[in-house]
Amino acid sequence: MSGVGAAPPQVTTAYGDVRGTVEAGVAVFRGIPYAAPPVGARRFRAPAPPRPWRGVRDAVAFGPTAPKRPYAPPLDALLPDPAVAGEDCLNLNVWTPSTAAAGRPVLVWIHGGSLLHGSSAVPVYDGWAFARDGVVLVSVNYRLGVEGFGVFPDAPANRGLLDQLAALEWVRDNIAAFGGDPDRVTVAGESAGAVSVAALLAAPRAAGLFRRAVLQSGVPAALTPADGSRTTELIARRLGVPATAAALAAVDPEGLLDAQTAVTSGGDPLTGRNGFPIVVDGDLLPTDPDEALRTGGAAGVELLMGTNSEEYRLWFVPGGLTERIGRLRLRLALLKFGVPAATARVYRAARPDAAPGELLGAMATDLLLRVPVNRLADARTGAPASTHLYEFGWPSPVQRLGACHALELGFVFDTLAHPDTVALTGPDAPQELADAMHGAWVRFAASGDPGWPRWDASRPVMGFGPGAPALLPAPRDAELRAWPPYR
Repeated sequence: MSGVGAAPPQVTTAYGDVRGTVEAGVAVFRGIPYAAPPVGARRFRAPAPPRPWRGVRDAVAFGPTAPKRPYAPPLDALLPDPAVAGEDCLNLNVWTPSTAAAGRPVLVWIHGGSLLHGSSAVPVYDGWAFARDGVVLVSVNYRLGVEGFGVFPDAPANRGLLDQLAALEWVRDNIAAFGGDPDRVTVAGESAGAVSVAALLAAPRAAGLFRRAVLQSGVPAALTPADGSRTTELIARRLGVPATAAALAAVDPEGLLDAQTAVTSGGDPLTGRNGFPIVVDGDLLPTDPDEALRTGGAAGVELLMGTNSEEYRLWFVPGGLTERIGRLRLRLALLKFGVPAATARVYRAARPDAAPGELLGAMATDLLLRVPVNRLADARTGAPASTHLYEFGWPSPVQRLGACHALELGFVFDTLAHPDTVALTGPDAPQELADAMHGAWVRFAASGDPGWPRWDASRPVMGFGPGAPALLPAPRDAELRAWPPYR
């Protein structure tokens, strides 16, 4: 396909024809509905198929995003979160090398944002580079916050997860028309997107919809409905209505967002705040995802997963939390997290000059992310499908963020030049590292082998840090062994 002057690509889907655009040799389709608008009688309900349309639908602009509010300062400057108005928020985008080809590997991207923020319109997630390198990239919107993950007695749970499942079913049924192979699908996500991917791995209804999965800075996690309903109940109490879907459906969407923002503000994903979890609902998720995956669930799905070396710095550094945490607050936090004294001594010994806030961040990062990733990889040793681990360690110079949460995204998508990426990486991020990391994701989507040994008793991890990527056998193993699962 040529770029300038090329005829707009047109594809027939199960619901109607769509017309995209050509951007530098790549066919792009934006804002394709995969489910009906979740409004009116469909609000707080499972997704329904979209209504078929006649004629050709233009698919050149991002579709509406799910109801949400921007990140609060100072994160809003580091994580731009565009919003597109409209009700038809259950839509997706496709970047493809060519609609005339066939059998291309497919990567379906599920965005992060604590199940409160984000969308497929975030520029960092531009799929052009994946299509350039032979992979059909699909990015998905899904319901967020109380609309997608509020827990009610009179509505299905995990509606946002059901949206993601519906999008994967759309991919199964339609992606061949865009040049993709429905039998070579990789589902990938970061942060809350990775938690979602882990839940999909454990969901029996998702079996067969993807062959491979990528978990970036997120692990299997879910609560019981009783435990997961706390934020919903607080929102209802603030609004003065019962904590039911029927009652909240009568609330103006902006008023509901106001109450949601008030209840979920403060704290952070590492030290805790009111949020919306995925729950073990007995239907989509019959068992806890962590338990399911560590006891043989999805053993035939190839898995790539990892963390960033200093995840905590995104939340601790910009607002000055690192400096505000003193020794007393550190001790209280260690008691809250149940960190053994012996474990804390290992971290102190490895970081003799670290401030209390840095010690807390390092331990919280490992407790909540790196330890579960390693534990899951260990449980999959010998499984039919391979497991590969990475650690991202390149430090951003912006605000001393270091190798913080979300920093790897511009490298994975090869979007370092975009201003929204530069906000987090600075202007001089190494393109050669993006070439290496993006190339590994392309290889994994195509073959299941990102380019380094699969997980085994030697516990190899590919390090994407300063300089050339290098294999790191059991990185920081002394710290890992200090946690109860390995002691």
